[in-house]
Amino acid sequence: MSAHLTVTEPPGEVRAAVLVLHGGREVSTAPTRSTQLAVLRMLPIARAVAKAGRPHGLSVARLRFTVRGWNGDLRSPVADANEALDQLAARHPGAPIAVVGHSMGGRTALNVAGHPSVTTVVGLAPWIERSDPIEQISGRRVLLAHGTGDRITDPRRSKRLVADLESIARSATFVAIDGDKHAMLHRPGVWNALTAGYVLGALCDVPPGDALGGETGSDQMTNVLVQALAGQAALVV
Repeated sequence: MSAHLTVTEPPGEVRAAVLVLHGGREVSTAPTRSTQLAVLRMLPIARAVAKAGRPHGLSVARLRFTVRGWNGDLRSPVADANEALDQLAARHPGAPIAVVGHSMGGRTALNVAGHPSVTTVVGLAPWIERSDPIEQISGRRVLLAHGTGDRITDPRRSKRLVADLESIARSATFVAIDGDKHAMLHRPGVWNALTAGYVLGALCDVPPGDALGGETGSDQMTNVLVQALAGQAALVV
């Protein structure tokens, strides 16, 4: 039983990479399966990032954790994510990496932000505990997005963490997704466009309008991305 990494490479030279992390449970040592909803939920995000990033040399990797749970002090997914980051760094030496995670994957992304190749962290409805360290996020760009209707993880904790990070992160932004819930199913296009646009801007300096390509690129989303990449602390979409 081990973690599984699936990598989608662009044609030509790789300029940057993204590691996508799924959610899980507070406690479980059951093996993670590819058919579980937490794993499947990140497929549209990964595909949106890969599609938008393909012309810009963006490699996108999806990690399936070994077990389903965080498991207290074991922090089970953190070791998997660090190993995956080592693999990506060896595969693409010198390429900056963004870590994108949902729920438990968001908590994991924040915990592995100190990896030397990581420059950017995106937490989607992240699970946040006040006891988790934040020093490792110093100098990184951080985007935390949360549905206002989320009852599984708390959007107020995301907003509070962004405030705590303002003095140490390169930039930190909280985006409230109006009316959406934890599963990100009500406004999937918003989650996809926000994630893809932010990582492309942060990693490859792609302007938001170019990253969105008009397909999902409303004027509102373009403006939100411009402000997020500039480090605006709190936004609503």
